[in-house]
Amino acid sequence: MNKEFNDNELNLIRRYLVWCYKTTKEDLDRIDRYFTQFTVDSHLLESLKKEKVFKSDMKYKDAVKQFEQYMHEKIDKARQKKFVDNKEELNTEYVYLQNRMVAIENTISKLLGEEMLKEIVRLYEEEMTVRILQAREH
Repeated sequence: MNKEFNDNELNLIRRYLVWCYKTTKEDLDRIDRYFTQFTVDSHLLESLKKEKVFKSDMKYKDAVKQFEQYMHEKIDKARQKKFVDNKEELNTEYVYLQNRMVAIENTISKLLGEEMLKEIVRLYEEEMTVRILQAREH
């Protein structure tokens, strides 16, 4: 731990850095998740199209085609948030988020230690998984 600060100051610093990590990671994930989802969705689509029912049932085929259209609309919107043009240049806001994330991680390591950084990353991933598992349809 950092001897430069008293316990209360370290707690305040830790909480602020947890908040910085969480909000910045959420902003980055809001963009990046669509690219990983597209990879997963592509595998799902391939599997759905291989089913025998795809050739014989028009309603099934339409549902698969709607899913495919949704996939492409979703990735197109994500590309607009991440890139200035066709995957050539990253959007300035995205670059800022990436650099902010690195700066936050470096600051956590410097002020609170590598173990605290690992703990914050673990807690964030745990929280995101819990949110997904607890989500309810209304």
